[in-house]
Amino acid sequence: MSQDAAHVAQAVEAIYRSESRRVLATLIRVLGDFDLAEEALHDAFAAAVAQWPRDGVPANPKAWLVSTGRFKAIDAMRRRARFDASLAELAKELDTGTAEWRDEELEDDRLRLIFTCCHPALPQDAQVALTLREVCGLTTEQIAHAFLTAAPTLAQRIVRAKRKIRDARIPYRVPSRADLPDRLDSVLRVVYLVFNEGYSASSGAALTRPDLSGEAIRLGRFLLDLLPEPEVAGLLALMLLHESRRAARASAAGELILLEEQNRSRWNREQIREGLELVTRAVSSPRAGPYTIQAAIAAVHATAPTAGATDWNRIVALYDALLRTDPSPVVELNRAVAVAMRDGPRAGLGLIDALLERGDLAEYHLAHAARADLHRRLGQVDAARASYERALALTEQEPERRFLERRLRELRG
Repeated sequence: MSQDAAHVAQAVEAIYRSESRRVLATLIRVLGDFDLAEEALHDAFAAAVAQWPRDGVPANPKAWLVSTGRFKAIDAMRRRARFDASLAELAKELDTGTAEWRDEELEDDRLRLIFTCCHPALPQDAQVALTLREVCGLTTEQIAHAFLTAAPTLAQRIVRAKRKIRDARIPYRVPSRADLPDRLDSVLRVVYLVFNEGYSASSGAALTRPDLSGEAIRLGRFLLDLLPEPEVAGLLALMLLHESRRAARASAAGELILLEEQNRSRWNREQIREGLELVTRAVSSPRAGPYTIQAAIAAVHATAPTAGATDWNRIVALYDALLRTDPSPVVELNRAVAVAMRDGPRAGLGLIDALLERGDLAEYHLAHAARADLHRRLGQVDAARASYERALALTEQEPERRFLERRLRELRG
């Protein structure tokens, strides 16, 4: 491969990583079918690999890919029309559409696709799974990890959701302002799950995926401009306050650094400033939602000059409020850790043991890691080792695995 060809191949790969979901969103709108659009996307990038080394990278690669994908889909439908006459008419309709694509139109399609995937005709878990898969490009395995469920179950859920959108002719548009609040909960949940996968990757060699957390923050800003509701501001604040710690969360070698051990001078002060302003704005609402409460917890950490100066009384009280608003086993786990920091390891350990005995978090590695840490602090080496080993068996992210292995070596020493 020549140097120029290698450069173009790198450009195609970079464009696929950064722009493929935007291109897919427009192709879904244009073609009206998820599977057809995904096939067209792959055909378009295959054409780019073949043509760009010869012709050069287009001035507007996204528009080129959309146009090429559309033409490839039309050609495919014409070839299949001899078996299905309806495809010939559809290909004719598509061939009369525009071949010009503006950047702002491509951006709007991302938001249209989010609301289509989050349509109330779909079950909520299917809304979230489909959006994570189609809008953000997460794999089925990554989504399954976020849902704490099996990958085949998630795959079937996504297939059924696509079929429902097609058969029910769910419109591809942003809801009217009157309908928007009712549709917002699922969209916010999607954005939050995307951010979580970017902030702490569920698997792989890297601790974080900045592309995903950056995309979630971008979507959060977009939603806040569209609907300046307190809970949208709360979610954006939560993401910014967590993201502010990214540079301090891993060593130069990629090793995990716990919050209490982080160099706080490396936290992003501009993101903290913006996050705190948004928290102040969101908590003024008479009914603070779960994202706003979580943002308030993150704000307590962000404003503590040292780990030892953290106001754990305030954090436990906020977790109590969160449990009333949005109860879940993971919130209970986080509260238990906060109680351990306030009242000592034994107090938190009793709460975590009760959670695990219920079975809610039996397959959740962070529950076992938290339990192991509390046993370690109490000097209960055998129990700590057993919990670290259980957490290690459930962990698929390499930096977390190395951290747990390091803890086990320390205990053996």
